[in-house]
Amino acid sequence: MKIIVVSVFYLFFLNLSFVQAQNNAVQQAINSFKSLEALENAGISFLAYDIDNDEIIAEYNSKTAIMPASTVKLFTTAAAFEILGKDYRPKTTIYKTGTIDSSGVLNGDIIIRGLGDPSLGSRYFNKDEDVNLFLTEWVDFIKEKGIKEINGKVLADGSAFGYHGAPDGWSWSDMGNYYGAAASGCAVFDNMTYLHFSTSSNLNGPTALDSMTPRVPGYHLHNQVTTYASSRDNAYIYGTPFSYERFAVGNLPISKSNFEVKASVPDPELLLAQVFEAALVQSGIKVKNPAFGMRLLLQINSDSTINYQKLESLFTFEGKTVEDIAYWTNMRSVNFFAEQLLCLATYEATGFGGSQESEKFINSYWEPKLGIKMMQTDGSGLSRTNAFSAMHYVQLLKYMHKSGNFTAFEETLPVAGMSGTLRSVCRGQAAQGRLKAKSGTMNRIKSYAGYVDSRNGKKIAFALMVNNDTLSNYQLVQKMEVVFNAIANY
Repeated sequence: MKIIVVSVFYLFFLNLSFVQAQNNAVQQAINSFKSLEALENAGISFLAYDIDNDEIIAEYNSKTAIMPASTVKLFTTAAAFEILGKDYRPKTTIYKTGTIDSSGVLNGDIIIRGLGDPSLGSRYFNKDEDVNLFLTEWVDFIKEKGIKEINGKVLADGSAFGYHGAPDGWSWSDMGNYYGAAASGCAVFDNMTYLHFSTSSNLNGPTALDSMTPRVPGYHLHNQVTTYASSRDNAYIYGTPFSYERFAVGNLPISKSNFEVKASVPDPELLLAQVFEAALVQSGIKVKNPAFGMRLLLQINSDSTINYQKLESLFTFEGKTVEDIAYWTNMRSVNFFAEQLLCLATYEATGFGGSQESEKFINSYWEPKLGIKMMQTDGSGLSRTNAFSAMHYVQLLKYMHKSGNFTAFEETLPVAGMSGTLRSVCRGQAAQGRLKAKSGTMNRIKSYAGYVDSRNGKKIAFALMVNNDTLSNYQLVQKMEVVFNAIANY
């Protein structure tokens, strides 16, 4: 009889614990959130997980995979930390062919072998007036070798990342804009150029492209941008990788001069060769033949491979660390850096960092470690073929919490109400300073994933993703903040 009583009490206790867990403030918050009329047709995936106690706090459709947008960068930066290490620096090595005669003439070529450094001339690491400093250093290295004239050309070789152009699933409406700059073995100036427009003083009036920085030889813009009654940039550039025919549509403010619109560079490899050649010539070093890129050379002759073991290396230039690059990748959601990190990790692990190969690699890397089926297409989340659930993110966040790279990884995350893309989220609310997360935003997509240090000392991993709601971005974030604050108070 006693055994029966104890068993009944035990079952009652378990059932009571389950009910309490299902009715905590976090579960109540997500239940209210998913019941909003504006979300009745939306896809939602949510999970909050107590890492220290290894238990679920609250969930809703936690295993349902939907489009995540930029929260994908968590998987990319985590892989970069784990594979490359936080102190890894991508390298660019300058080689020469031929010999230098007694008068300082190089009877051969200068070759730039790029291995994916995204920091060359980057505005995230240099003031505007300093973006060309690396070119000055390179020219000084060339002069130290006694070279006064080049009886050949400057060739940039970014073949380490291949020439696929852009990851699968990227939209035509994204690739011509600065945020659609894809990875390349030879990257420069964030693979971005600034288009400078002057605009009419009349509404719906014309605009004119006056200049670009850096200048991209051969760039042809079909400009259909007109003026409108706003102070914001609403111009979009359309164009595919390696195509110099670009189309500009949309609107810019009236009565402006030198109004900047950021666009992606068609062929960063070729541009790097061209700007280095220009720097050499400006310093007084003659270069006989025009700058060239390996992609173009391979089109002429598919056997134009280079055996670098047989060439003389003049110098090697090291870029910023993975820790530095990953910081801006997550803090400011830089798509270009994310794509570079993914290709870099793939290159170091396999010997080739093409975007298609990187897609296969990142999925095979994380699946056995996290015990989940991966559907990652790119490094940044710009592809609409990415598919993740809240469970995906929590598994990754749990894994990284145990990693020796955890501190460096967590420090790349924006802090609610304080920094990066979360500066205005939960400002003055319970989650301010407690929630550290990556955000994701695209048309009809909003997501967050990261950590919360709750008021009760718990380390909580969470993810909240929404697709296809009918709210404005501002309204949706306000509704999400209720859930975030509940987690912070848990």
